This record gives sequence, structure tokens and C-alpha cells, in this order.
Amino acid sequence: MAKRRPQSANRPPPGDSQNLLLASLPVEEYRRIAQSLDVVPLKLKNIIHRAGEPIEHVYFPGGGFCSMLAVLKDGGMVEVATIGREGMVGVTAVLDGNPVTSTSMVQGESDTCYRMKADAFRREMERHGMFYELLTHYAQALVGFIMQSTACNAVHSVEQRLARWLLMARDRMDSDEFPLTQEFAAMMLGASRPTVTLVASTLQKAGLITYHRGHVTIVDGEKLEEASCECYRTATDLLNAVTDSARRK
Repeated sequence: MAKRRPQSANRPPPGDSQNLLLASLPVEEYRRIAQSLDVVPLKLKNIIHRAGEPIEHVYFPGGGFCSMLAVLKDGGMVEVATIGREGMVGVTAVLDGNPVTSTSMVQGESDTCYRMKADAFRREMERHGMFYELLTHYAQALVGFIMQSTACNAVHSVEQRLARWLLMARDRMDSDEFPLTQEFAAMMLGASRPTVTLVASTLQKAGLITYHRGHVTIVDGEKLEEASCECYRTATDLLNAVTDSARRK
């Protein structure tokens, strides 16, 4: 018989979660899973998973967001997905504990993130209950998100991709203002810093954003979405469908 986990001040309240996946679970199932969760903060620029290392914990953000980054041989990194409160970081932990091929870095801070040990996550998946169904659906949506991002990087302009990323960051931060350095924007877009400077200046001159000293403010979200590509709405709808479907059950 598994040992009951001792009480912890960092355990989330039963029946309450700021993460949309966890909040979509039946109450009794969430209460059981909450015994395996710790509440931890997400700190800006922290690396929570590193390429080449096994996953020890999975993370369910309650706010903020993480970037899933492909790592190149020269050490460069390109973002392939953003994961916020709609999802989970480390879904590949369901496999067999092998080292991950991507790096996950915090790009939007939050005081609330639900952390679960990878072996506890695998045990929950092996129950084949609602948690399994929900996370399997999410894993499929995340693959679709990554495929959409790959297509976007191949065929859409840097301006469209920056607009898409800003909208996704806004949705996950639940704020029109958040930090964004040129260094990270260049890494995220797979573009040079001068190109990012030029594109951000174009969006600013058009009255869509303001950008100053590493902080961006979205001034006109509707026009920014018009400046974006189809990928923002497609990817957003794909991820939202996971929890929308779970709530209808």
C-alpha cells in the first residue's frame, strides 16, 4: 500500500486550482491528485527542464507561462511552444523517464504553479481515468500546437510571428503589459536582434504596442490580431478545445 503523503503547507486547497487542466477534473479526482501536488512559484528565466536530462517533475502553471525551446548544436534555442495555465510542462514524462530533447524556461512569472513528481504523474496516467483522458487529449493538442508553430516559422513574416507571440503572452499573463527582452525575442523568433528591433519599431509606430527597456505594452489588441497570422487563433482554439471538451462531460 502506498504511503500517505504528509500534510504540507504548500499543498493546493482541495477543489481549487488556477490551472485549467486541473480545474477541469471531477472534484473527487482532483482531491486525490492534489495529494501529489506542491505549489511553487515560477521565476523569470528559470530553466525547469533541460535538454539531455530526465524529467523529475511536471508543472501545471496557475499563471505566467513557460517556453518550450528546441536546442541547436551551437547552443542556440528557438521556441516551439508557449505553455501557460491552459496546459502542462513535461507531458513527455508519461513515456519512460528518458532524457527530454527540449528545454523549458520560464518566460512569464507567477506565484502559483502546481508541481508533481514525474513518477506520481506516471502512476496517475496508469489509472486510465479522467486525468489520463484529459492529459492524452492535451498531449495531442500540444503536438498540433508545435506543428502549427513550425509551419508559422516557415511561411509567415517576422512581424506576423511577433504579433502572434505577443497575443499568446498576453493571454497567458492575463495582462497587456509584460517583460520582453530583444535577446529573448530574437531567440523565440529565430531572427537577429536588429530584425526584432525593426519589427517592434514598426508595430510601435502603427500604434499597436509600446516597447521600452525590456517591457512591452499591447495598446490595440484587435489591430495586433489583424497584424498577426492565422496561427494565433488556430493554436488558441486547439488548446482551448481540450478543457472545453472536458467541461462538457
